[in-house]
Amino acid sequence: MSAQKGLEQWHFTMQAGNQAEDLMKLVHADAVFHSPVVHTPQKGRDLVVRYLAAAGQTLGNDSFTYVRELVDGDNAMLEFTTEMDGVHVNGIDLIQFDGDGKIVDFKVMIRPLKAVNKVWDMMAAQLQADAKA
Repeated sequence: MSAQKGLEQWHFTMQAGNQAEDLMKLVHADAVFHSPVVHTPQKGRDLVVRYLAAAGQTLGNDSFTYVRELVDGDNAMLEFTTEMDGVHVNGIDLIQFDGDGKIVDFKVMIRPLKAVNKVWDMMAAQLQADAKA
């Protein structure tokens, strides 16, 4: 069950602050990230890590919590809730792991529409700030 191994690392990485250097070790070189607000999939470790790190900075505040977790073979679904500037966000991380427990595919879905708009605004700002750093 590669998902179990990968999930242990994922949770550890999240608790450690979702740092890019930790994510690099967890994400497969050919990984793909599917954003809830960007139409085209982001391909390759560097882009996936960039998006996951930015998400950690925007969504991963003190109110962030995983409320449900389902695992099936190489796949895991983690439901989360958080608040962003007073907007309640409910979402799902759908993660596929390879045999070594590395992330090969990461899809995020968010609801309601007000939350999607808030995530879009805050993620865009975070990605822009990261690009300048």
